[in-house]
Formats: sequence, structure tokens, C-alpha cells
Amino acid sequence: MEDYHKPDQQTVQALRNIATRLRINSIRATTAAGSGHPTSCCSVAEIMSVLFFHTMKYHPEDPRNPSNDRFILSKGHAAPVLYAVWAETGYLKESELLNLRKIDSILEGHPVPKQQFVDVATGSLGQGLGAACGMAYTGKYFDKASYQVYCLLGDGEMSEGSVWEAMSFASFYQLDNLVAILDINRLGQSDPTPLQHHVEKYQRRCEAFGWHAVIVDGHSVEELCKVLSQPRHQPLAIIAKTIKGKGIPAAEDKMGWHGKPIPKDMAESLIKDLQSRIISTSKRLYPAPPTEDASPVSLRNIRMPNAPSYKPGDKIATRKAYGMALAKLGRYNEHVVALDGDTKNSTFAELFKNEHPNRYVECYIAEQNMVSVAIGCAVRDRNVVFASTFATFFSRAFDQLRMAAISESNINLCGSHCGVSIGEDGPSQMGLEDLAMFRAIPTATVFYPSDGVSAEKAVELAANTKGLCFIRTSRPENNIIYNSNEDFHIGQAKVVYKTNDDHVTVVGAGVTLHEALAAAEQLKKERINIRVIDPFTIKPLDSKTIIDNARATRGRIITVEDHYYEGGLGEAVCSAVVNETGFTVHRLAVSQVPRSGKPHELLHLFGIDRDAISQAVRKVLSSSANAK
Repeated sequence: MEDYHKPDQQTVQALRNIATRLRINSIRATTAAGSGHPTSCCSVAEIMSVLFFHTMKYHPEDPRNPSNDRFILSKGHAAPVLYAVWAETGYLKESELLNLRKIDSILEGHPVPKQQFVDVATGSLGQGLGAACGMAYTGKYFDKASYQVYCLLGDGEMSEGSVWEAMSFASFYQLDNLVAILDINRLGQSDPTPLQHHVEKYQRRCEAFGWHAVIVDGHSVEELCKVLSQPRHQPLAIIAKTIKGKGIPAAEDKMGWHGKPIPKDMAESLIKDLQSRIISTSKRLYPAPPTEDASPVSLRNIRMPNAPSYKPGDKIATRKAYGMALAKLGRYNEHVVALDGDTKNSTFAELFKNEHPNRYVECYIAEQNMVSVAIGCAVRDRNVVFASTFATFFSRAFDQLRMAAISESNINLCGSHCGVSIGEDGPSQMGLEDLAMFRAIPTATVFYPSDGVSAEKAVELAANTKGLCFIRTSRPENNIIYNSNEDFHIGQAKVVYKTNDDHVTVVGAGVTLHEALAAAEQLKKERINIRVIDPFTIKPLDSKTIIDNARATRGRIITVEDHYYEGGLGEAVCSAVVNETGFTVHRLAVSQVPRSGKPHELLHLFGIDRDAISQAVRKVLSSSANAK
């Protein structure tokens, strides 16, 4: 520790005073709000004081500066202490803290990015460290910059598997610019945590995951200063033994206080007592400025240099077209990065890796962490991030996806192997809920390309679209149906087959669009004409094109999808036409848990192939004839 400069006594006292003020302001804010987690704030007061006023290098007046050290409050319920820190820096007015949790205040119950000093929303526990890994990976390998990443976790969230996925990722990639501080305050929400104060057990677990782990007294400013100034050669876990409710005698280390504000009368005397502990010192602490070595990045106009090179009649699976498009996009845009969960030879993300190995991140079979890392990589607009796996495996990361929307994150996700059309692998591998899942997310755009041209256009559009983008790709090879110069837009469907006298409008996507086109040829022999629509995006759906064309077919619509009935294309079309008079929607979808079989057998078994479409068209026409 020869290079450790021990802080002088004035600095130590100033840090203790800040910790006391953080406690006071956390209590004040939560008591004023009538809700919140003051005891969870009080256990981390010294940690926050040392981090923000001794260790971290940043511009307090410019919280999103790309060169600043990063901080993630994974235990998001301790938000009031984070707000108190930013009041201490002068960025927030102290009076604003009293507006905590009010409808017109930016200081919400848990951190959200409408606060400039918050990069990712937290509060769904166990997710902060994964996002911190994405930031640290970006800092070390993409930005090659000096900024450090600090993540504060609660001991309760250490029960989440996603924390250990992140621990594993950080050590594998030697993220020596990452520090996790574990607030071991012994008490969870309704019970003590499983390991309580057995800090040595946490230490052994962190070491087993490849981290350097140090136990400290989390209320000792000196110990925190010392451990945070050590040189690092691997990720560091600081296991801080703390007391929940420290500084609140009635609540210290006691059950029953989690998420409860201090009553007003009690808070007043408590604040007086805490104020009496502040020992005046001439020292005023300011954060040190960072090394300005994170260069500016522009993510505007991420474009393909030329049109797709497919020709009508070519055959390609949209999953492969995704990989080819991503590699092409990466060739002309150095900030495009790709992540995958050990499925890159199935999603074809390997085509990107082969061309741009330094911008590919293998996340292994840890989809929750992959999504969190993607969110972290996209923070402060440092990268255009694509992450891929089988569509169905995103369902285990739904909470991370939901939090990505709350985080105002711009990430692009590609789910391959959708539907029963994957064939023999069976239902555990089939994405049949993914459209419902992504449609439910407010900031999501859902692409469902049906050939190589539209898949390439979807990749380019996603790269330039805010929010979450999901691209649903298929395993079977299908014909190219679009010319390479076809123009695609979000929310704009394509009429791919029509005559002047169509009887029914059929809406299909992916493999079912090709089945619909085959059904159109079959039915033509029976002098039945159908109009076929490719929606291209399921969200937003091009309601106008569907309604205008369905009017031409007397309101008769059939939807066909390789997805369960609930939440997919059929329901999207139903909600689009619900107010139209004289419209009927007949839906074809997968009605039960499927099984193994050949793709064409499964499409037939579940009634979503060309024969089923033709039969549905005849049925719709005969019932409308009978109605007359």
C-alpha cells in the first residue's frame, strides 16, 4: 500500500459530516413524502460520502459527461440518499429533496434517467451490476478510457441469480475498472437475509467468482478510503458490514422498519441529534475532475452504404439475413456492437464476430445478464447495441426488458427460431410468446421481416430508432419477395399480392406470409382471389393499410401467425379494426403447446399452412354467402 495517501483528519471529518448530512436529508425527504426507505439509506451514508467526495472523478455540474466515473445504485430503494448526494454537490437544490415522490418532481421513488445523474433505472433488484458490467466493458474495450464504474448493491439482492451472472461476466472479461460495493446490513424487507452478517461467506463467494473481495467496516470512512484507493488488477468487491438504520437509534438493526418513513415528531428530535454530531471543519470537499479521454461519439445516421444484394428467387432464412446485415452495418459504422448468448452460429451473429471480433461480446448462456450488459453498453449513447438469442429465451429476461423501457434505453434485440417452423427441436426452443411480450413494452418497436431484403432494412431501421427494437427472425429458408430497392418504413405494411377483385384480405408474417402467397396461387385455380399483406412491423401496426384493403374485400380479414393466439399478430389486427363496422377477423395461430416434427408437418398440424389458409378463406366466403 505504499502509494496509499491516507486522508488527513480534516478530510476524514468532512466525509463524516457529509455522511451525517446524507442521513439527515434522507430522513427529511422520506418523512415529508410519507413513504420511502430511510433505514436503507442510512446504512450506506459513509459509502456514498466516500465514493462521491473522495474516490470518484466527475463533473458535478455535468452528470452525463462521457469521461465521468459512473455510479449505479442497484439497491434503487435507497434513492433518497442518492438525491441527497446530488444536493450536496450543489447540482440539486436541497429544498427539492422535500418534493420526493411527488407527481411533479423528477425525484421518483426509485432512480430513473429523467434525472441526469441516473444512467439506468433500478429498483427491480439484482439488475444494477449487469448494467455496470456493460458500462465497464464499454469503458475498457470500446472507449479505452479511464473512467471507473461503481455499483452499490444491497445484501437482499445477492439472492438474485442475475447478480452472479454479472459477477461471472466481470471476472471473465477482467473488468478491473469495476467496483461492486455490497451493503451487508443484515436485514431484508420482511426477514433477515440468508447470510445475515456472515461477511466472510460473501467474501468466499465473490472470490470463487474471480473477484478480489475485501471486507470493511461500512461505517468507517478511513477503511472505505483505503480500500477504494488500492490499485486493481481484477474486479473488486467491497463487502461492507453495515447496520440498517444506522444513526436512527429506534430502528438500528431492527426488523419492521424497512420501507417505513420516520414519524414527524420522532424525525425532528432525531435530526437535531444528528446535527449535533457535525463537527465543523474548514475543509470543503469537491469531486476531482476526470481524465478527459472518452472521445465524443455520434450515433446519428447509422446507414447501410448500399442496397441489399439479394435477387428475387434467391432463398435465405431471415435469421441469416440478420447476421449478414449486422456485419454489413458494422463495416461502415464503428460504434455498432453485437452481443449474443452462445447461439451465434444459430442467430448468425457469428458473421458479425468474424468481421468485427473486437466489437462482439460473447455473453454465454445468461440471457438476463446479456440484456443488462446491452443496456449498460448503450448508456450515454456510446454504442449502437444489438443482442441476439433464440426469441423464446428473451422471455427469461422480461424483467430486464421491462426495466430497459423504464431506463429509456436504446437497445436492439433479435430473436431467432420463432414459432413451430423450427421443427424437430420441439416446444422448449420455439418462440411462441415473444410478440406478446415485446408488444406489451411501451417503448418497443416490433419488426417481423419476411425475407432477406426486409430483414436487412429492419436492422438498419432498428439502429436508428429510439427505445427497444425487437427483430423476429425465422429458421426456414424462404424466397426473396422484394426488390433490393424497395423502401421500408416503421409502421408501413406492404400489399404483396392483389387483384382488382379480391374476396378476402390475408395478413401473414415471416413463414406464414409465404404460406399465404402459396394459398393465393392455390385459390386462384378455384377463381377465388385473396389480397395478401405483410405488416413488416407488428408494433406499430399499419392499421390504415389493413383497413383500406379489408374494405376492398368487404371487411373480411384472416390473420395467420406462427405464434400463440394470445398477444400476437391476430390480436394486433383485431385491436386495429375494432371500431370498423362490418369487419370480421378470422384468426389462425398455434392453439396449444406444440411438439417435435418436421416444419411442414407442424405448420399443417397447427393449422397455419397454405392448406389451412385456403380452407379458412373458403369457410369465410361460405359463411358470408350463407349470411345473405
